[in-house]
Amino acid sequence: MAAPAGVPAPASAPPGREPLLRVEHLTRHFMVSGTRIDVLHDCTFQVTRGEVVAIVGQSGSGKSTLLNLLGLLDRPSGGTYVFDGVDTTRLGEGRRSHLRGEGVGFVFQQFHLLERRTALANVCVPMVLAGVPLLSRRTRARALLETVGLGHRLHSQPHQLSGGEQQRVALARALSREPALILADEPTGALDAASSTMIMDQLLEQARLRDAAVVVVTHDPKVAERADHVVELVEGRTL
Repeated sequence: MAAPAGVPAPASAPPGREPLLRVEHLTRHFMVSGTRIDVLHDCTFQVTRGEVVAIVGQSGSGKSTLLNLLGLLDRPSGGTYVFDGVDTTRLGEGRRSHLRGEGVGFVFQQFHLLERRTALANVCVPMVLAGVPLLSRRTRARALLETVGLGHRLHSQPHQLSGGEQQRVALARALSREPALILADEPTGALDAASSTMIMDQLLEQARLRDAAVVVVTHDPKVAERADHVVELVEGRTL
């Protein structure tokens, strides 16, 4: 059962399981016109494989900044972020990029699909960048789209798909390299209630099926209720 908002993630991993990611006293600040802006002050939590964690908080609390740090798109100003046993704060850009490409899948609110490409081609994109052979990537993309219920939409372009279908294509794309961590930034924010439920069903199913960790940033209490644990951000701090 999900923890209510305001209850932090557990301080230790389940017995016999090491956390996939461990965040300890993470901070992030930016310099704007010579003024220091502190966005994250002290974030500490961890997530294990097969677990779905919701990050909640008011606008401006630092949720997207934290997600960028977890996805290795940005570096913290202080603290420690250990991902799959690797202290990422000590890595060079090349190693961080490799770890991000191999280990992290992203799902965004606005889908970010290539408009003139089919659903199949969109799911193939990360595998093209990784150098996966043509036949292998097409076979895998087809299987993923069938998994999310879009086997009949392989050759449809984004403008021919509903919002919920586009988000399922984006989810299949995020899974294409079998990431250990799936990061979802308001994945249901642009969807109706039925589509939102379907996307959360898929995220939970994929976490269990692939033993992947899922971290969801959301404003929707119904989404947070379905997570295993909730991490609340208040003025840049985890409670």
